[in-house]
Amino acid sequence: MPVTEAAARIVIFLSEDDRVGHRGLHEIVVQRAREEGMAGASVWRGIEGFGRSGQVRTFRFPEAAAGLPIAVELVDAAEKIDAFLAVVHELAPGSLVTREEVTLRRSGRLPVPSLDDPVPRRRR
Repeated sequence: MPVTEAAARIVIFLSEDDRVGHRGLHEIVVQRAREEGMAGASVWRGIEGFGRSGQVRTFRFPEAAAGLPIAVELVDAAEKIDAFLAVVHELAPGSLVTREEVTLRRSGRLPVPSLDDPVPRRRR
């Protein structure tokens, strides 16, 4: 029987060129999301796009492909998403961020934890 929950989603639009030291900014955002116990994060790599500069970055010419678009998507309870927006502002103050209300629908036989349940820690 499907389980539905109200949630929120943010998408943070970045570039491959956005870095913190030697690491991609998208890696840092995902790491912080995990540390904050977010339900999940995905990083999407774009093949073409443009930002404030209006300069189109494309993978059509691989030898010249630099700064391709990256989108980091996070989904969780609205309260957790709203709290995480402060982290996004700290890490990527000039980035474009979208936020929307979503409905999660999960199917399957396994018990589905609530978005408010603590994230289990994995052993290393």
